[in-house]
Amino acid sequence: MGLRDREPWFIGKILDALGMKYTRIISCLAAFSLAVALLPAVGQTTSSAAAYVAASDDPQGSVLTIRKRVDEVNVLFIATDRHGKFVRNLNQDDFNFLDDHKPVQSIVNFRRETDLPIKMGLLIDVSGSVRSRFQFEQDAATGFLQHIIRTGFDQAFIMGFNSHQQLAQDYTDDILRLSSGVHALRDGGGTALYDAIYHACQDKLKQQSDHPVRKAIVLLTDGEDNQSEHTRWQAIEMAQRAEVIIYAISTDDSGLVLRGDKILEQLAAATGGRAFFPFKMKDMTHSFAAIEDELRSQYVVSYRPADFSADGRYRSIEIIALKKDLQVRARQGYYAPRQ
Repeated sequence: MGLRDREPWFIGKILDALGMKYTRIISCLAAFSLAVALLPAVGQTTSSAAAYVAASDDPQGSVLTIRKRVDEVNVLFIATDRHGKFVRNLNQDDFNFLDDHKPVQSIVNFRRETDLPIKMGLLIDVSGSVRSRFQFEQDAATGFLQHIIRTGFDQAFIMGFNSHQQLAQDYTDDILRLSSGVHALRDGGGTALYDAIYHACQDKLKQQSDHPVRKAIVLLTDGEDNQSEHTRWQAIEMAQRAEVIIYAISTDDSGLVLRGDKILEQLAAATGGRAFFPFKMKDMTHSFAAIEDELRSQYVVSYRPADFSADGRYRSIEIIALKKDLQVRARQGYYAPRQ
């Protein structure tokens, strides 16, 4: 066959080859065009996200925004009459609420709160100074746990402290395990009270829960500290950041007003708790009963502060009773979140 005879066949092969390459080129161009066409859609998604963030900064936007969540403050507080008895039939109109010395912007919620789950740390001083009454303190603490912890609802942990902290029992609602943790503690050594409070709050109580809880520390100590690395103010700040109420029961039975008593009062007052000074060891049982009663007799108010800024700054809280002879006890302030 001559070249001229093979020409149609040869040209057909060339066209077939070109056709295959052309098809691939068209396919590539189509894919490229589609990618280009999608670019505005990606840009629109980013713009939508930016618009959502911007909307979150808009006071008229949805309440389910980051800003709306960080500027809502929840405060548990106690109201008592002049005899120290709990007053349980009050409403929000019976109080003025100040945040950072200014009236709050709005009250979101106000209610009596008697049934919130409790997350509690029982911190027991096991230093050498408590040796003579240590067994009684253990028994009184066990009796308190039996009354306050509701199985399937509340949880507590046991921490002993001298110069170091010892977690004798982690969070549980099992009274037998909690009792075993209390009685497993052994006394002796120095006292690092502030370190115990700091680490209990930071390591065990600062974590956010997925549902509202009451967070408390019950201290059993004489209030003396001689070995802490953290200061008293650092311990108080960590408790405030963790939104923990501190109740303190003094183990000093001397009948004298000692330096440790003032320290316990300061720790309790700064966090909305209370300090007890049982003169006799048998009175310690009454102190535990008073703490139990108080934890079941609280109010909770949720409010939005005026001129709020997520700057990490400390902001004071004042709850002022409008009725005569009514006393209010609440934590003294909080640290705003930082964004």
